[in-house]
Amino acid sequence: MPGLDELTDKILDFRDKRDWQQFHNPKDLALSLVLEATEVLEHFQWKNGSALDQYINSNKDQIGQELADVLYWVLLISKDLNINILQALEAKLKINEEKYPIEKSKGKADKYTELN
Repeated sequence: MPGLDELTDKILDFRDKRDWQQFHNPKDLALSLVLEATEVLEHFQWKNGSALDQYINSNKDQIGQELADVLYWVLLISKDLNINILQALEAKLKINEEKYPIEKSKGKADKYTELN
């Protein structure tokens, strides 16, 4: 299984062979990320309970393709903006640990500003 650096290199190779970097400014990359994320969401729209479970079991490949599209744009944006996405994720996890201490947040879906 390739690591993030190898996947990013494959993405860059794919883009560069097509001369698409000229179209990839941060705004349009971010728009592409959001559009792909909504395609993930579309799989779950109007489905609940057992119908949702059945849909997920029957459509994992398609959902996986949409998640892969999201990851594609995350890796591309982070590379173009010179952001180490793994370091950014580690830093964000630390922030979230502070916002959501276990003793206040365990088993709750409340936003950190609503935790008592």
